[in-house]
Amino acid sequence: MKFSELVRLLERNGFELIREKGSIRYYARPGIDKLIRIDYHGSKEVPTGTCEAILKAAGLKQKGEK
Repeated sequence: MKFSELVRLLERNGFELIREKGSIRYYARPGIDKLIRIDYHGSKEVPTGTCEAILKAAGLKQKGEK
């Protein structure tokens, strides 16, 4: 998954960009206490562990997961 795809996934699930400083973006959604931090790099691939950690923190699952 690319960083741009990950951001679109978060935005489709109600997350909004709260703060941005350089390439670091923070997203939040009502009902979730913590901010989701993404070191945004556009069309580059998100490392697998990083992607899983972001999705877990956001309360989302990737396609194919149960």
